[in-house]
Amino acid sequence: MKSLSEIETTVKRASKAAGYSWGVSEETGKSIRLLELFSLPGIKHLNEYLNKKNKSKFENLNLISENNSSSNNPYCPITLGVSFLDQINVLEKLKKIEFKNVAYPIIFISFISRSSEIIGKKINVKIDEKKMLLNLNVNIISNFIDQEFPKIANKIEVNLLENEDNFTDDEWNNLYKLSEETFVEESDSLKEGAAGAGLTDND
Repeated sequence: MKSLSEIETTVKRASKAAGYSWGVSEETGKSIRLLELFSLPGIKHLNEYLNKKNKSKFENLNLISENNSSSNNPYCPITLGVSFLDQINVLEKLKKIEFKNVAYPIIFISFISRSSEIIGKKINVKIDEKKMLLNLNVNIISNFIDQEFPKIANKIEVNLLENEDNFTDDEWNNLYKLSEETFVEESDSLKEGAAGAGLTDND
């Protein structure tokens, strides 16, 4: 089994050989490493994409807006991913972003997952009719289980979620009230044992 370090290094070198800059190649290495860590087909899809890259035309999107559509050739998932990663602090304010016609979207997803960690928010992604929840780059929850990831996504919808508790105020208050039973009132003996108490002065 290949180590994650070996995967990242090989992907970086292969991406550079395919024509990307060292900076972009390094980001691609980190992203594909992430996919393989989560048992997603990063190497498989990157292999297919790089083999097609010089034979087919793919569009580069450098400046991302709320609605992005490529009517002719599919977007390059690597350039798109790096752009998303670089612009995430601005894109966060849009809340919802759409992309149409994206090649090998699983590669793009890895960059979005890393962006989730940067802004400290969960990101909900819909690829055509399939959904994924990116949780601060800690895990990826998906209903793609046992299904092949598409090579072309007609539409990708990215929703940046606001941080909210997953429980009600009543549930929290009840739990906190129970926790109060462990609180100990300060007594004279506790005061005597406080920091600095009982130390011998050696002067």
